[in-house]
Amino acid sequence: MRPGDLIAVKATGPGVYTLKNIPEVSGGMVVESPHSGRIYAMQGGFDVRLSPFNRATQAERQPGSTIKPFVYATALDNGMTPATLIVDGPFCVYQGARFGNKCFRNFGGASGSGEHTMRWGLEQSRNLMTVRTASQIGMEPIVETIKTMGIGTHEPYLSTALGAGSTTVEKMVNAFSMLANHGRELKPRLIDYVQDRRGKVIFPKNWRPCDGCNSDDWDGKPMPRFTPSGKQLMDPMTAYQVVHMLEGVVQRGTAQVLRDLNVPLFGKTGTTTGPTDVWFVGGTPDVVAGLYMGYDQPRSMGGYAQGGSLAAPVFKQFFLESLTDRPPVPFIAPKNIRMVRIDRQSGRRVYGAWPGTDPKAAIIWEAFKPESEPRRTIREEEIKPAASAKRPDAPVQEGNGRRSDADFLDDRGGIL
Repeated sequence: MRPGDLIAVKATGPGVYTLKNIPEVSGGMVVESPHSGRIYAMQGGFDVRLSPFNRATQAERQPGSTIKPFVYATALDNGMTPATLIVDGPFCVYQGARFGNKCFRNFGGASGSGEHTMRWGLEQSRNLMTVRTASQIGMEPIVETIKTMGIGTHEPYLSTALGAGSTTVEKMVNAFSMLANHGRELKPRLIDYVQDRRGKVIFPKNWRPCDGCNSDDWDGKPMPRFTPSGKQLMDPMTAYQVVHMLEGVVQRGTAQVLRDLNVPLFGKTGTTTGPTDVWFVGGTPDVVAGLYMGYDQPRSMGGYAQGGSLAAPVFKQFFLESLTDRPPVPFIAPKNIRMVRIDRQSGRRVYGAWPGTDPKAAIIWEAFKPESEPRRTIREEEIKPAASAKRPDAPVQEGNGRRSDADFLDDRGGIL
């Protein structure tokens, strides 16, 4: 808008007006339960009367950096850890005589900053660290992970590791929900069940009643517990490691605007080239939400547009309006995860100190798989064996450099 434009407003209070112009930028949003896949809410655009196109399920958009957690999940399955050091520096690929070198860069053209941990690379969304990791482990297992998690079928190009493929908000939210669900498969559903005219449940086919779930008093029997459904699509420990790192995105990274909500949150921002689209996907252990914003006919939203400055505040407003009455719930680690104190910058194990309450403290808790945590380190001079001093009365060795049996017995005081 410019000064002098005629705009539509609505009075919402004394001297307070709300803009009623139809926005040119559109988008979609989905809110899902990471326990069951149930869709709590879905927004497919500004108004269905203007367009029946559901951008939450039908708009195929590039996910940008929201794809990076699945790149690093593949790396964790291939021997890396959240403390693995990765170089944030220039990275080029030779594409042949016709195309020459393809050089990747960080967002905004920022140059590399040296060697950092995987966690730092994900928290700060460093493209150079991501593409270097993808090159090291290979793109084939990465696109297989992306496909397995239901995001889509993408080509094994390095640019795919930076979000060059296409997907929908619904697919991305479901993939993040499966991360929060310890890697177990979820199928998004809008319908809980369907009954026939006699009240019999005919959908879903395997529906079972929970007798006694709503009893007024405890009957002394064990609490009903439902067995997990769905396949195990990702190692539970890998999924938790990724979620644990994504908590750092909110505490120290590109989604710090959400930190003052003061609840356990994980999430990832995304900004596509242009910037054309801005993303945020994340949530709590009980609710995962995601959204994108962009023009229906993709074009630049302006150099200021970023997922952390536009999409994450929308999630924040949704949280404040809908989820503040829910008690904070921490993310639960699966069996065998080892929580280890490490230096946040170097990734080395720390002894004799403890993590503080400051999100940017030097020492943090990090999640490791068994036998993958950093080992205790000592000085180099302590590793090298000290040269043993030669005894002045040491027996003379034989000409071939080997000591005789007699010399050995003399050292031991003879045969006893």
